[in-house]
Amino acid sequence: NVFSPVSGSRSSKTFKPKKNIPEGSHQYELLKHAEATLGSGNLRQAVMLPEGEDLNEWIAVNTVDFFNQINMLYGTITEFCTEGSCPVMSAGPRYEYHWADGTNIKKPIKCSAPKYIDYLMTWVQDQLDDETLFPSKIGVPFPKNFMSVAKTILKRLFRVYAHIYHQHFDSVMRLQEEAHLNTSFKHFIFFVQEFNLIDRRELAPLQELIEKLGSKDR
Repeated sequence: NVFSPVSGSRSSKTFKPKKNIPEGSHQYELLKHAEATLGSGNLRQAVMLPEGEDLNEWIAVNTVDFFNQINMLYGTITEFCTEGSCPVMSAGPRYEYHWADGTNIKKPIKCSAPKYIDYLMTWVQDQLDDETLFPSKIGVPFPKNFMSVAKTILKRLFRVYAHIYHQHFDSVMRLQEEAHLNTSFKHFIFFVQEFNLIDRRELAPLQELIEKLGSKDR
């Protein structure tokens, strides 16, 4: 099961099953809008809330999309991210993450990166599949705490990018995936900056990269 980059086509290997937005739904239209504006190449503009749209819905659609993107990016490097290579979940020597979800695991536990990312992605998937948190039906309101739920999801998804950049960038380069990773991460960062979704402290492990990506786009 070796991943070989085929020019122009990416491996469809995802870490977890892809989360699909139902076709024909308003959220699907929003996703199509997001994809179209991304094509314009101006990411700062692409992340802005489209006129007349609901902020919660826009954040929901993009959160699902980032989950799918990270799923795919991490899926390409799982063979390099093992108990042996990554016994702790880290983003460089100064940042280490311990897992807790507040329900099943209340006290943060130290675990390997693959185990941590498995916990994290499963936890995100469960949130995205919960109709009370991420309603997919028209007219079903978003819960009052939706924003804080979305912020927690995005804060945690960021950690997967941070781990990939710090511990596996050489593998990403060997697979010729770095342009894909950089574009995805830049889109993610511009999005969370636009709506102030992740605390600056949390972004510290990739601060230099974030500044570099931002300065190219002023």
